[in-house]
Amino acid sequence: MAEILLTHSYHLFYDQKQTRKMQPYPPLGTLYAAALLRQHGYSVAVFDTMLHDPEKEFEDTLKRHRPKVVVVYEDSFNFLSKMCLTRMREVAYKILEKSLQAGAIVLVHGSDASDHREEYLRAGFLCVLLGEAEWTLLDAVRALNSPCGPSVSEIPGLAHYDHRNGQVIETPRRPLMRHLDALPFPARDLIDLSQYRETWHRAHGRFSLNIVSSRGCPYRCNWCAKPIYGNSFSVRSPRQVAREIRELKFEHQAQHLWFADDIFGLRPGWVEDFAHELEGLDAVIPFKMQSRVDLMTPATTKALRRAGCTEVWMGVESGSQKILDAMEKGTRVEQVVKARNNLRQQGIRACYFLQFGYPGESWNDVKKTLHLVNQTRPDDVGVSVSYPLPGTPFFERVSVQLGSKKNWAESGDLSMMFQGAYTDEFYRALHDFLHAEVDSWNGPHRGETAVSQTSSGTVAKLWRRVVELEASCRRAAPTAPMKISNAPLVQLQGSRPLTARVGEA
Repeated sequence: MAEILLTHSYHLFYDQKQTRKMQPYPPLGTLYAAALLRQHGYSVAVFDTMLHDPEKEFEDTLKRHRPKVVVVYEDSFNFLSKMCLTRMREVAYKILEKSLQAGAIVLVHGSDASDHREEYLRAGFLCVLLGEAEWTLLDAVRALNSPCGPSVSEIPGLAHYDHRNGQVIETPRRPLMRHLDALPFPARDLIDLSQYRETWHRAHGRFSLNIVSSRGCPYRCNWCAKPIYGNSFSVRSPRQVAREIRELKFEHQAQHLWFADDIFGLRPGWVEDFAHELEGLDAVIPFKMQSRVDLMTPATTKALRRAGCTEVWMGVESGSQKILDAMEKGTRVEQVVKARNNLRQQGIRACYFLQFGYPGESWNDVKKTLHLVNQTRPDDVGVSVSYPLPGTPFFERVSVQLGSKKNWAESGDLSMMFQGAYTDEFYRALHDFLHAEVDSWNGPHRGETAVSQTSSGTVAKLWRRVVELEASCRRAAPTAPMKISNAPLVQLQGSRPLTARVGEA
């Protein structure tokens, strides 16, 4: 039995694209919250929906633990949670229904709940935990377990429903944590890691686990939603991260790591210190992470290689400077070329996130992106279309065009939900062509998303399809280009320490 049952709403087998990739990772955000509650004396259990069917198994977990409080605590380090997929919302509501039937109080935290707090509260959740929520959850649990203490409605950092006047009330925001080292390591012992290990070995021949070294991102790309951390950035000490990696390597038999940070190695000198700490603890292990092209300098890539980095995913987005400027990305196309070369010199795989369909993107801009990919030959690509999420300038620009479908159902949806330059069919053909082209020069099994050799004939056929659809799928009145806000861009490439504006260690 457990006083508190934590869970989340992402189930791998409800997502066809991710099921094909078969790269499941434990819910770090959920496990951080569980670890803090347990550190403060509470009996905690976790129902992990990643590999366990929530519709079949959650009810049995409720009967076994009979918790007083159930918390749907989404993993904010999982980009799929940030996408606010409708299938996840459906699962969250089903968990709510079963929990209420069992007599539990139910709380919720996550990007979708933050964006649609009134909807979640009206459905029956007691409150929505906003922003960085570990300490808010701890205070809420204390209040629910103390009849003489404050009510949940008095706790900073949440939204609740006032039944007297029918309004959603938000309490004052809770400041973000500055010293992440104060948190215990995620409570990985509360889930079945052996199931992850077996799944990874069957699919990829090795066991990969996830970890984070920082929280947030200070850059201001105007399409990027940040309902949890805003534009803040805070980072753990290199030594503490190295200690956790040593634990993953020797106690959990991890053979590979995925750093789930929004942006890895942002603080000047951090990667060099990190490599030194890993070497001293015999904790070097192959890992992949995501970062920016302007951070992949010769010194940083050399330190990454020492630390064990084998793969870097960069938000390249577009090969058109016009589109990068419209996105307020703060990078230059020529920096992609430099980053690719710097990573190649260190033997590190360079992988690109690409985004098509942004307002103002023309066929000429698309061709510039295709040229950049062909010129630099990345080891892998992730191809998507511009996806409007609440709280972003991009969303505000196109919100009047959105119909009943405001979120993708799963991660491979690729629906254009606003008036882009082309219809869905064109962008899906572009997606298929780019993946086939990259696969054709990298060969089979070079990366976790490349599964088979693609012939040059297949690539040529897919390209002809793109050209045909470019003419037939054009929209008559696409959305006009975004207006640039002229907000100052964050530049942190030098050796100076970070300013208070982007957090502190």
